[in-house]
Amino acid sequence: MRVSRALLACLAGAVLSAGLSACGSSTPQAAQPASTTTESPASPVSPAASYPRTVKHAMGETTIPAQPKRVVALDQSFVDAVLSLETEVVGFTTYRAIDEKLPDYLGGALQKYGTAAKAVGTLEAPSLEQVIALKPDLIVSAKVRHEALYDKLSKIAPTVFSETTGAIWKDNLRLMGQALGKEDLADTKIKQYEDRAAAIGKAIGEKNDGKLPTVSVVRFAGEPTVRLYVEKSYSGVVLKDVGFPRPADQPTSDEIAVNISQENIAQLDADHIFVAVYPDPAVDEIKQKFEGNPLWGRLKGEKHEVPDLTWMSAVGLLGADAMLDDLATTFKVDPATTG
Repeated sequence: MRVSRALLACLAGAVLSAGLSACGSSTPQAAQPASTTTESPASPVSPAASYPRTVKHAMGETTIPAQPKRVVALDQSFVDAVLSLETEVVGFTTYRAIDEKLPDYLGGALQKYGTAAKAVGTLEAPSLEQVIALKPDLIVSAKVRHEALYDKLSKIAPTVFSETTGAIWKDNLRLMGQALGKEDLADTKIKQYEDRAAAIGKAIGEKNDGKLPTVSVVRFAGEPTVRLYVEKSYSGVVLKDVGFPRPADQPTSDEIAVNISQENIAQLDADHIFVAVYPDPAVDEIKQKFEGNPLWGRLKGEKHEVPDLTWMSAVGLLGADAMLDDLATTFKVDPATTG
């Protein structure tokens, strides 16, 4: 959606004073439940897509007048999703290791569809003025991130929110497919990824007497404990897609991770233990304390340090493909790339 100069002026002035209410009102409907990326030849609109179209999402319904060409993605997972669907990202928020430029793991999709992307503030506090200046025709994020800003954002451009991020990243990619008129492309990209994950899993199994080894994913993130990630997490979904089992006696949780204290280090054990570390000196100190504990040395599993950015923060298709790259390298199998 292209906003008029008058509306831009109204919005910008309201942001600097008491909010955007002076520019009109928009009441959302009641909330409802909610690296192999072969590019399609012409990135066509899905045959069933037509505009204007109405998309149901976590904040209600949004009518999008024309196929979006300029997207502001206020969460990194949606930067990944929009780029995966071969659409230009013009704005993003900074978050931890993601600073004033988008990360390199986004690869060719970033070079083609994200070179003009600009930071519009932090994940915690996006700048509405900077969003307005980019003249987006679609804004995307998650209710869990920016519910309080939805009304203001929806006055700038059509706005679509998922309920959350994380393990539902495939559903969120399909939601972006609906908003962008690229449902078929979303389904194609997901299938390509799942086929690749299965092929890598098969190759690993063939090298391991026909079965895959057990795995654990742990992360040092700043607490005095270490996090043991379960299947409900982003990395857990990717490893499950490859086919890796978890140790039968490991603790489980309805959340994405279980906090493990030093006296319970033995609960981390598996044939292979993938260790992610949030880059911060204080986190390094906690990691060193765990590694200095004799129980850490008694873990039987082979430990592999993996990039925190892709294994924890990416939460999208391109990040998942980067994880598959790491797994193929670790287990010395064909990466099963295509194209």
